[in-house]
Amino acid sequence: MAQPFPCSIPLPDGFQQGRQQQPDMQRCNDPSSAKLWETMSITSRLVGSSVPDVSLASTSGRSIDLSSLGAGRTVIYCYPRTSEPGKPAPTDWDIIPGARGCTPQACSFRDHHAEIAKAGAAVFGLSTQTTAYQQEMVVRLHLPFEVLSDERLAFADALSLPTFLADGMRLIERMTFILRGGVIEQVFHPITHPERNAADTLEWLAAHPISNSRFQSA
Repeated sequence: MAQPFPCSIPLPDGFQQGRQQQPDMQRCNDPSSAKLWETMSITSRLVGSSVPDVSLASTSGRSIDLSSLGAGRTVIYCYPRTSEPGKPAPTDWDIIPGARGCTPQACSFRDHHAEIAKAGAAVFGLSTQTTAYQQEMVVRLHLPFEVLSDERLAFADALSLPTFLADGMRLIERMTFILRGGVIEQVFHPITHPERNAADTLEWLAAHPISNSRFQSA
């Protein structure tokens, strides 16, 4: 059975693992606990939800309908944005929680791509950057998978995903989905160590095998 909150942050008092219940607000009234409950609400809301009928442009030049990816598993890792060569990072990028780490995250999925495929899952990256920029990034980082552009935030808004603003750009918070048969099977959020996200995803896949798993390429 999937864990409702796949991270290492301690659960606040008043929460029992594996059960959905309201927090004891007298015991969970500090800011860190409030943020944790907000995060748990996001993940519990999304797990089990249908994948929205949204088509996004891919770096391969085709359009991908996320609701029609086949019966097998698909990993979608969402990230705010990767840096553009020769251009400065957005204002205060280093102090925005969760902003840094997009390139290490992409490289981790590149390095574990064969293992994830062997575990029966396809991989896509997703950000709000343009396809043209993403295509350059795919070549530069030697990514063996496609990256999707949610430039209009169609996917993000359909699922009411958490976003933040940086230099006027609305960006998706870092989170990873595991989809299966048009349903969100697992969500990783927050991702505090982007460079370990692919390994954590692979660990979850290994712990939750599908008998005779055969993923269908999109």
